[in-house]
Amino acid sequence: MLRPVPRGDNAQTVRATLGLRQLLLEGQIAPGERLVELTLVERLGVSRTPLRLALTTLEHEGLVESLPGGGFAVRTFSRVEVDDAIELRGVLEGTAARFAAERLESPAEVSELRGIVAELDEIVHDTSPEAVLGYVELNEAFHAELIRLAKSEMVAREVARVMAFPFASPAALLASHAQLSQREILLVAQHQHHALAEAIQAGHGTRAEEIAREHARISKRSLDLAIARREILDTLPGASLLDVRANGA
Repeated sequence: MLRPVPRGDNAQTVRATLGLRQLLLEGQIAPGERLVELTLVERLGVSRTPLRLALTTLEHEGLVESLPGGGFAVRTFSRVEVDDAIELRGVLEGTAARFAAERLESPAEVSELRGIVAELDEIVHDTSPEAVLGYVELNEAFHAELIRLAKSEMVAREVARVMAFPFASPAALLASHAQLSQREILLVAQHQHHALAEAIQAGHGTRAEEIAREHARISKRSLDLAIARREILDTLPGASLLDVRANGA
């Protein structure tokens, strides 16, 4: 019989996973560097079992890779891999959008999504740092609500998994727009938010899926702009893991 995981151990595993992911995305551990368990146990303040579970989780997410002789090392990512992850998110969110339209039981179910879009309308033209932060938070809420409307635990699980990949999440590059003065990207994204909410409310599953896929591809354009300005790219979480020389990036 399997023993239930003690609540304290589970909390330590979550702490280890979040802490280790943060260290990697902030560049505090160099790409290719071997992860030393004893050092990480002390650094994160957890025991070895939760740490090993966290390492396994991050291996599944693709942030670390197992070594032939045992242990793990920090991965680097090519531009092609990042583009693939963004494209995969688009496929998954497209499926979520189609499910949301097809499984809609009442137009009232879209009220929360439409409300978020309305709030985004109020700040999308504002260039202040506070407005940019507000946009990031509302954008995350929009994508979370889209997944909720899909009514699919499987889709939700897979979306969460792909979003752990560097630069794959909707919010990964939004903070760079203010520095790049690329307000038109946010305006295009907001237009797509409107179109997506309308397609779902109208029950147009195929249309909603197409819009969601195209919406995800904005991240590729944003990454192009950030790579062209290395000083901006370096401020973004996960920048140290991206090998801009690989695959012609």
